[in-house]
Amino acid sequence: MSRAILVAHARDSIARGSKSFRTASRLFDPVTRERAWLLYAWCRACDDIADGQDHGGTMRATDDPLARLADIRARTDKALGGDARIEDPAFAGLAVGAAECALPRRHMGDLIAGFALDAQGWRPQTEDDLLRYCYHVAGAVGCMMAIVMGVAPDDGATLDRACDLGLAFQLANIARDVAEDAAAGRCYLPGEWLADLDIPPGRQAEPAFLPRTALLAERLAAIAAVHERSARFGARRLAFRQRWAVLCAAGIYGAIAREVVRQGEHAWDSRVHTSRLAKLGFVAKGFRDA
Repeated sequence: MSRAILVAHARDSIARGSKSFRTASRLFDPVTRERAWLLYAWCRACDDIADGQDHGGTMRATDDPLARLADIRARTDKALGGDARIEDPAFAGLAVGAAECALPRRHMGDLIAGFALDAQGWRPQTEDDLLRYCYHVAGAVGCMMAIVMGVAPDDGATLDRACDLGLAFQLANIARDVAEDAAAGRCYLPGEWLADLDIPPGRQAEPAFLPRTALLAERLAAIAAVHERSARFGARRLAFRQRWAVLCAAGIYGAIAREVVRQGEHAWDSRVHTSRLAKLGFVAKGFRDA
């Protein structure tokens, strides 16, 4: 497959999988935009394989999560090993993007380690556990996206701020998806938090406990806000268009977390999202802030 075909597939993937990331990615220069799409498509494909999804949406019970994890690792290793016979454009695109940006394999391995935690039925017990999980499934992606934007792989200070943005995004996602995760048999609210409010494990999305669960969502949003502020500080180290895109994305996801808090126990009546008009507002605000 030519690079143009891989980029077209990645563009379609982000259009289907995340309107928020698609909006922010349009602010990049063309080369950075295409590389960000290629990385996103691989992340999205891995997530879909792990959770039995199609570009996100409702998770389905998977027959053998460890086998799916092994499939993700095998396809990734095959792509990064230069095997020209790979047929999946998401993984072939990763090989192209990784070569162009010199992406360290450790970050890819860290992301896959996050899928391993889910495959093993892992659940966080402490806030540190929660943040460690968020690093694996989102902070590592933030580091890779920063390198795609031109940050040097050894610029630890800037990568730390990029990681913060990934943590903020994931904490917002966890707050928004409490009911959806519960329906799939998952819970990312730390066990200690649940115990503090006498919420029985696995029952956090039941109507009787939603007022208390809303307090935990507020706690998630507060932690997300700390990491968002840190990421905004780090954004000043990026080129203007990259900074614009990062600040736009931070605004969109920060708004999701704040809306979950505003709706309280009704935040899970329907999925919280940012409207198209609101996204355009964050594009304008991101430009001003940049």
